Amino acid sequence: MIFLALKTEDGRITGEISFYCRMLDISRQGFYKYLANKDRPWKYQDLADAMKSDDLLKRDFHSDAPLEKCITDITEIPASNGKLYVSAIFDCFDLNVLGLAMGTNMKVDLCIQTLENALTAYPELEGAVIHSDRGTQYTSESYRQTIREHHIHQSMNSAGGRCHDNARCESMWARMKTELLYDRYDTRKMTVEELKALIWRYFLSYWNNRRICSANGGLPPMIKRRQYYEDLELVA
Repeated sequence: MIFLALKTEDGRITGEISFYCRMLDISRQGFYKYLANKDRPWKYQDLADAMKSDDLLKRDFHSDAPLEKCITDITEIPASNGKLYVSAIFDCFDLNVLGLAMGTNMKVDLCIQTLENALTAYPELEGAVIHSDRGTQYTSESYRQTIREHHIHQSMNSAGGRCHDNARCESMWARMKTELLYDRYDTRKMTVEELKALIWRYFLSYWNNRRICSANGGLPPMIKRRQYYEDLELVA
């Protein structure tokens, strides 16, 4: 950014201020806002801070029913021809992966695609709480608009940099990398497309349907989910 202003001999600002900004679509992405008043000729407010949501989960990742509490995050995996960014939404009820998207950048479109994929598979996700960190993807106006359109309640870490507020999601990434990648694949020798295929199969086939999960009493996520709905039918 370049700012040009005329100064008087005593240092006061006078004349018009020329404002040049090289950042694209800066207000929509939620980085800075230009504010002016008679006392302060210019002021910059970090919109990422202004657009943060409350921490609705407060580290309580327990859920008694599907599609009530969810967590989302992005992880990075190096490849031979760049980096692969993996974005997922996990259901706190059974750790089922509701939505998954991958790309070669971690811009907001990746997070929106993840949300749209989840809503396509689970339309009942509308009205749920989705918790994330305070990354600029999640504070951007385009992401928040998508959240609002689907009546989803946004929740964020209580303060920037407190990883424990989204520890459940971090642990999901760690398990995936330990089980799927470490000591098995050198991802730097694999292309982005090869990694995508590997991760799709891992989450949507193995993780959701066959992986034994101690948090689910030894049941794979989809088995626990099916039992939940079967029990509801019996009660009805």
